[in-house]
Amino acid sequence: MSRIVHKFTRTVPQWQPRVTPVDLQEATEEQLDALSVTPSNTKVSAYVLTLAHDVESLKVRSPLFNAIMYDPGGMSRAERELGAIGASMVNRCIYCAAVHADRHAKLEKDTSVTDELFAKGEKADLSPRNRAIFDFARKLSESPVAADEADMATLREAGLNDEEILDLILSTALFGWANRLMHVLGDPVREEVPA
Repeated sequence: MSRIVHKFTRTVPQWQPRVTPVDLQEATEEQLDALSVTPSNTKVSAYVLTLAHDVESLKVRSPLFNAIMYDPGGMSRAERELGAIGASMVNRCIYCAAVHADRHAKLEKDTSVTDELFAKGEKADLSPRNRAIFDFARKLSESPVAADEADMATLREAGLNDEEILDLILSTALFGWANRLMHVLGDPVREEVPA
């Protein structure tokens, strides 16, 4: 028996699609081509297989995702993950928050930031740089028009340069969109553990 998950954790739940994913064994040549560049460059998830129903969108989405989250230069990968976590927490996307918290912890080889965020949310005790990144990602996700020049100044005071700020905006905005797709197309589920 499984149930919908409602708590943030680094333990990645399964994602149960509401739309039947494309079966790789029955995929068209166009679908296989669109699937050849997966978001993480490691595997094809049920989510991506669901998105493969719209080949043209997926052919654009995966390279864009990879460029925003994985290209070298600018903000560190772990900090981009922190932007994704901030957006996912605001949007209550349990699955994305778990995936990106797990990646952040692995990249940093430390769970303290994600432990703190999931235990205390907005009141988490973070370094000044992480605080500025998380607060900006949260603010941008809650109301994009509310992010202003004062927020840019706060990011710069925390040591971010313009290239890093752009990476933060891109990673946060990407997850505003991705979270909404995940919510509509499926649900995070975790196996119930018998009491």
